[in-house]
Amino acid sequence: LTPPPPRRLQRPRAMSSSAPETEAYKFGPYKIDAREVFHATPLSYAMVNLRPLLPVKRFADLSSNETSDLWVTAKEVGVQLEQYHKASSLTFAIQDGPQAGQTVPHVHIHVIPRKKGDFEKNDEIYDAIDVKEKELKEKLDLDIERKDRTMEEMGHEASEYRALFS
Repeated sequence: LTPPPPRRLQRPRAMSSSAPETEAYKFGPYKIDAREVFHATPLSYAMVNLRPLLPVKRFADLSSNETSDLWVTAKEVGVQLEQYHKASSLTFAIQDGPQAGQTVPHVHIHVIPRKKGDFEKNDEIYDAIDVKEKELKEKLDLDIERKDRTMEEMGHEASEYRALFS
């Protein structure tokens, strides 16, 4: 057996707190405006969700380098967001496939800062993730008008987070 050829990805420019990238990022069949992105590595990027740059549907399809980069980036993002939101813990979650609740066919990690008492029962976080996944799919669907937040609001939030990494 011959191993498949390595996937090639153009290295993203360094992120700065003042000037976001002008390109769009791909998230499954959707495009993410670069103003929503607050941290990027050559293999992963972060905004509301964290996902690899290459369109990979399932966790098992990631290469070892992509898997490592995704989790190291999740750790770095988690450390910054936990401090920023004055949280005491983090939940890291992956929904790998439709039966696991994945509504966008693209590997991504939910990095959620947690505080004491934020949910009555700790595992209620997973129901909240399911709801947010469905809202995200609707928000990204080009046929459905955005109802949650404007691009300016999301860009402002991304700018605040981007400053954490500069």
